Amino acid sequence: MSNDEYGFGSGSGYTTSQGANVSFGDNNVSGANAAAPVKDISTAEFSAEVIQGSMQGPVLVDFWAPWCGPCKQLTPVLEKAVADTNGKVRLVKMDIDKHPEVAGQMGIQSIPAVVAFVDGKPADAFMGAKTETEIREFIIKIAGPSDDNAQMETLLEDAKKFAEQGDIQEAGRIYGHILTAEPDNLKAIAGVGHLYLSEQNLDGVRGVMSNLNDEQLASPEIASLQTALDLAEQAETLGKTSDDLEAKLNASPKDHQLRLDLAIALNAANKREEAADHLLKIIASNPGWNDDAARIQLLQFFEAWGMTHEATISARRKLSSLLFS
Repeated sequence: MSNDEYGFGSGSGYTTSQGANVSFGDNNVSGANAAAPVKDISTAEFSAEVIQGSMQGPVLVDFWAPWCGPCKQLTPVLEKAVADTNGKVRLVKMDIDKHPEVAGQMGIQSIPAVVAFVDGKPADAFMGAKTETEIREFIIKIAGPSDDNAQMETLLEDAKKFAEQGDIQEAGRIYGHILTAEPDNLKAIAGVGHLYLSEQNLDGVRGVMSNLNDEQLASPEIASLQTALDLAEQAETLGKTSDDLEAKLNASPKDHQLRLDLAIALNAANKREEAADHLLKIIASNPGWNDDAARIQLLQFFEAWGMTHEATISARRKLSSLLFS
């Protein structure tokens, strides 16, 4: 990957914008290895800290200035993301007012600008303020996931939040990024499956699961996805929409089977709280109806939704109140 791809100038050495050669000093790399993960550096330190230092592991160079508002927004997010790699990635900061030579030679015309160096060369870059999710994706792209997996877990949480907010495109983008780095990440695979479910694309879910082995299929994440798929297929067999079932239930409000069918249809339409409430009404009216069918169905919902989902927590609380009051 050449420097020209990022507009960083051509040629193997760095010069000032006036064409004078820049001396980076003769520091050795051992000091860079022992350095803190975040460090302010000068032009004279660039060779040891970045060029030589990146031979041992990725180094991000943050070009900034004290007057730059977006730089101040980026700094804490960038530093946190780097700290979470536990030393796998280092960050050096260059104040372009005090040390303009490197930024000038690399053709950086706006800040903040972050350049990733790997094996002594610029490997990737981004300009402007970024979200924590975008920065973590950038770091994983450069260095792979951290050994403690903290960054990957954060990205998974981000994707989950976007999915719950209905932003399927952003959630899918993050899951795709995770699977590029870790193709066997079961949480991300399950996440993609649930995105397909949210769009009622059951073939998409089946396609996701068709590539998994028996051990993966038995994992909690994929087992939950399978339960959700079973519920969606169950809703398909009803052959009626939630509106149709609700109209019939209004005419026969004591028909527990209609109410249970409506709960299944509502769940398929992502109306989880409403689905749970209908099952809870059956339990409140006749707890043992049809061999405890309403409670069993509700527990299937919990497994499909996940035990930490807001709908699960709320419905479990209501169920406990009914059963133990």
